[in-house]
Amino acid sequence: MATTHPTLKTVDPLWSRIRLEAEEVTRTEPLMAAMVHASILYHKTLDNVLSFRIAQKLASDEMSQLILREILDHAYIDQPGLVEAARADMMAVFERDPACNRLIQPLLFFKGFQAIQAHRLARYLWEKGRRDMAYFVQMRTSELFGVDVHPGARIGRGLMIDHAHSIVIGETAVVGDNVSMLHSVTLGGTGKEHDDRHPKVGDGVLIGAGAKILGNIRIGNCSRIASGSVVLHEVPPCKTVAGVPAKIVGEAGCSEPSKSMDQLLAGQIGTI
Repeated sequence: MATTHPTLKTVDPLWSRIRLEAEEVTRTEPLMAAMVHASILYHKTLDNVLSFRIAQKLASDEMSQLILREILDHAYIDQPGLVEAARADMMAVFERDPACNRLIQPLLFFKGFQAIQAHRLARYLWEKGRRDMAYFVQMRTSELFGVDVHPGARIGRGLMIDHAHSIVIGETAVVGDNVSMLHSVTLGGTGKEHDDRHPKVGDGVLIGAGAKILGNIRIGNCSRIASGSVVLHEVPPCKTVAGVPAKIVGEAGCSEPSKSMDQLLAGQIGTI
């Protein structure tokens, strides 16, 4: 008789590791066992976990968890790239955040990861023409997580938002792949314009805490924006900018600032 081998579709190392971590939590912290079972171990796939957890967080007296779960399940089936983006986001947090030592942490505890998955749902609804539902998801995400991302904003894969407090991203903003940003970052406009008016952030960019990037300007790939900077003009690729208004103060220091998370200004006292 021929041996049956699991296909790639049925082998999911990421999901297997998450389940092992969840089982460990039930052993070491029995008081959390019910929560972990309901959120992770009860489900068969990571897709199911994501839809359950995000629906659970977004639910309110105005919109039930069941309705939100149905919307998320449909979105994940209709657009599998949403789940692939969530996987990339999870790995970004695990690899770049020194406070994250288990994959289970973003799923259960980190509001930056949860807020971005909620935004990805809002963006999906926006693209489908369901603008009011998209605005509802944006509202709940802002209320719950302190992260206010317009449903029209386009966010790439592998985003890591550390601490994720007071993040604001405008309607026409674009964030590339493998970007890292810290708390209190604003990607905003400069006035009352109604057209394309928000920043375009390239791939691999590191944005320090409290940085404000304003206007329809390009932030080049693999650049660094220092903490507290106000960026009003285009930033070339692979450069570090700092100050109010921000100016180029040197090279980015490495090929992938968003992954190295190096916030020291070379040759100067301070951090980005």
